[in-house]
Amino acid sequence: MPKRNGNGNERARLVLAQETARIIVDQGIEDYRSAKLKAAERLGMSAHGVLPGNPEIERAISEHLKLFGRESHQSLLKTLRQAALSAMEFLSPFTPRLVGPVLHGTAAANAAVNLHLFADSAEMVALQLQESGITYRLFERRLKSRRGQTESFAGYRFAQDDANIEAVVFPVDGMRQAPISPVDGKPMRRADKDAIIRLMEAADL
Repeated sequence: MPKRNGNGNERARLVLAQETARIIVDQGIEDYRSAKLKAAERLGMSAHGVLPGNPEIERAISEHLKLFGRESHQSLLKTLRQAALSAMEFLSPFTPRLVGPVLHGTAAANAAVNLHLFADSAEMVALQLQESGITYRLFERRLKSRRGQTESFAGYRFAQDDANIEAVVFPVDGMRQAPISPVDGKPMRRADKDAIIRLMEAADL
């Protein structure tokens, strides 16, 4: 009996992960927990005890994208990564790095391109945007460090090549240690321009 219950729980988690992935892709919800709760409600499941972890959700998103619209998704990734390269070009004084779904290959149609920038002050990035004729909006992002502390960082939202860019500004020494990913609890993977170009070249093979 315990084995059947365990299998039942695993099946419930899988079904819930798949529905969560569908909601994230179709509706563009970025908050995994909100999407999980919405999926549980839609499936008539209890949100207690069976919620899949964020790594399970990310795997389900990747599988969903492979099953539904693989070619269109590859085209989308290429467009978003090209927009990232364009933005990184004029933000090059701030050693930009790509992070998040566009880098991981799990970006949905309305996903933002997430960049990390490094500067002595966030105002330096604002000045660069202004000099480039870019209209932007200021926002704040709270991120967790390896020490378990949560810090707030200034960021700028703007459009580039019909893509939405979200650039978060870190101190210069923030290059040494990436913040913790809310998906898997590990330091965020960051990619420079050369790494993105290699990804795009590999996708074209």
